[in-house]
Amino acid sequence: MQGCAPLKKVHEVFALLYGLFQFLQERYVRETTRRRIFAVLLAGPLAFAIAGCDDDGPQAQRVAGGDVERGKRLLAQFQCGACHSIPGVEAARSTAGPPLDTFGRQSYVAGHLPNYPESLVRWIVDPPAVKPGTPMPNLGVSPEDARHMAAYLYTLR
Repeated sequence: MQGCAPLKKVHEVFALLYGLFQFLQERYVRETTRRRIFAVLLAGPLAFAIAGCDDDGPQAQRVAGGDVERGKRLLAQFQCGACHSIPGVEAARSTAGPPLDTFGRQSYVAGHLPNYPESLVRWIVDPPAVKPGTPMPNLGVSPEDARHMAAYLYTLR
């Protein structure tokens, strides 16, 4: 999960709280009071961690030399919508290939490449060279155009 940084360590907070709860349980507090204390101890840090997150998760990746608007036009020009649904790209509503509506949140390109700009640009330029046997064709996209296309795809969250 790329997600929210405050939530990445929530399990550590739970472990600490559970240790405190065990200490209280063994030493000082009646059962009903322990439950109330645990609920308060649990709710506070969890609410803080969640409040530190925005709904969009991490910022979109930046692609060096990539222009988002140009990338959007290039996705239409290369007719990527013949296989993919791509929000914001005219006539890109196909379901033959995977939808790209949340591409910027995905962890992998083509199911096996880490989703970094360099990997995505290589994929767009020559998919069969990156993943032999892929149904995605080589459309003759230049590396420069691929950078622009990647810049747009990373805005899709």
